[in-house]
Amino acid sequence: MNILVTGAAGFLGSHLCDRLIKDGHFVIGMDNFITGSPKNLEHLAGNEQFLFIKQDVSNFIFAPGEIDAVMHFASPASPNKESRFGYPNLPIQTMKAGALGTHNTLGVAKAHHARYLLASTSEIYGDPAVNPQPESYWGHVNPIGPRSMYDEAKRFAEALVMSYHNFHSIDTRIVRIFNTYGTRMRLDDGRVVPNFIQQALRKEPLTVYGDGSQTRSFCFVDDLIEGIVRLFHSDETMPVNIGNPVEMSMLALADTINQICDNPAGIKFMKNLQLGNDPKRRQPDITKAKQILDWSPQVNVEEGIRRVLPYFKQEMGLVE
Repeated sequence: MNILVTGAAGFLGSHLCDRLIKDGHFVIGMDNFITGSPKNLEHLAGNEQFLFIKQDVSNFIFAPGEIDAVMHFASPASPNKESRFGYPNLPIQTMKAGALGTHNTLGVAKAHHARYLLASTSEIYGDPAVNPQPESYWGHVNPIGPRSMYDEAKRFAEALVMSYHNFHSIDTRIVRIFNTYGTRMRLDDGRVVPNFIQQALRKEPLTVYGDGSQTRSFCFVDDLIEGIVRLFHSDETMPVNIGNPVEMSMLALADTINQICDNPAGIKFMKNLQLGNDPKRRQPDITKAKQILDWSPQVNVEEGIRRVLPYFKQEMGLVE
């Protein structure tokens, strides 16, 4: 297949491009590098199965040749307000990627009669009143809060995709992605796994905000990409959660990373100055993915952290 992947230079987008090329597809990668990195695609230079186009997806998209599928992954994704790559510092761009970008990429799919997959997010559930979160849960979201530029952009994107599916008969898929980690994450991304690993490798105390009881579930990137590919090739047109159902507190994650990195500095508790409306719990119900896709994550957090340590050491300039 000829597949257009937006956000191709991002953490997830670049791994997706690799997997699609490995599976024998021709990939047209698209990115404007607002949060993605050219470094994530350097290894594909000269690859005959890959073509890169630098473009903002909020502008009209022209894709050369025939397109069999479109996978829309372009969007800032970090909630960290201290990082210049976080969506709190890119609010308009985030809204445009979710709204105009989704509209433009759906237009490509419609013109080419192509299959379409939207990268949505667990953030559409907001600060959930239901745990774990099944796809049937409508969410608990502040439409004008400090996270609204991302949450509402993705909720709108899902609604737009379903509208194109129902009105124009576009063959669509929606994946709701839960917290994921792996190689190619930016060191200054601002998310908890890169922050903790860097502090642990520098033998510094790991900074935990509040009492550390807030939870997330962390999926290794290889597992996530496998789930996305299975969804893409399935017949399921309604949203599907892809993530690790093992719920973990920030305190437990910090202890795990300190132990793996042999960091004696321990943990430093800080006043919670994180972005408002920070979800207290986040855990996917993956019953649907198990039943429809025969998918469940294979890499636990301890193994996943060990796998990514060499990448972070290299990026930090550390020599063993």
